[in-house]
Amino acid sequence: MKRGCRVRGRCTIIRILCPASQSKRSVMLKLIGISGSLRRGSFNTALLRAATGMMPDDAELEVQSIRGIPLYDGDVETQGIPAAVSVLKDAIAGADGVLLITPEYNNSIPGVFKNTIDWLSRPSADIKRVFGAKPFALIGASPGNFGTILSQAAWLPVLRTLGTRPWFGGRLLVSRAGQAFDETGTLKDEAVREQLRQFLAGYVAFVRERPPHESK
Repeated sequence: MKRGCRVRGRCTIIRILCPASQSKRSVMLKLIGISGSLRRGSFNTALLRAATGMMPDDAELEVQSIRGIPLYDGDVETQGIPAAVSVLKDAIAGADGVLLITPEYNNSIPGVFKNTIDWLSRPSADIKRVFGAKPFALIGASPGNFGTILSQAAWLPVLRTLGTRPWFGGRLLVSRAGQAFDETGTLKDEAVREQLRQFLAGYVAFVRERPPHESK
């Protein structure tokens, strides 16, 4: 809404912002980032570190780890959800969105990463609290030439089954990752850095959008 007033022969436009609009922009988004690799020198973990430093000003990316998550065992579940699983479940449930940084093993999802998601979906009654309509996004890095394209595709049925709200507005497939990162794990490829920055900006904008069933 605009209000005009005349001051000494000149028209001054005063912009009045809707309080709801101001509030929407001022709220800091909290996103969770999870690397699907346990290797200390993982390119995907390095990509996650790079992402934490490139977030838009109105969002923060908190790093969570899959380290300490045991192999899924129904007998263990009957004794209680492991503490490491409960901590990660609560972190995701309390976040505005989740960024999965996935390696690619044998043209598909890494077993340790899928195992973590399987644990997070137990008990099934908790799926809606943890995953329901949660905005998810996928990126990945690979030493090969295809940049985890098959792994990212393999994640889609999983995310659909869990009822998440995946973002399809951008893709980031870092191929030949050994050339994109230096020996300290710093992302040195400026083209990839710019692609990552744009990806994160697009994803954050998506997270801020309310799904149709919530806008009514």
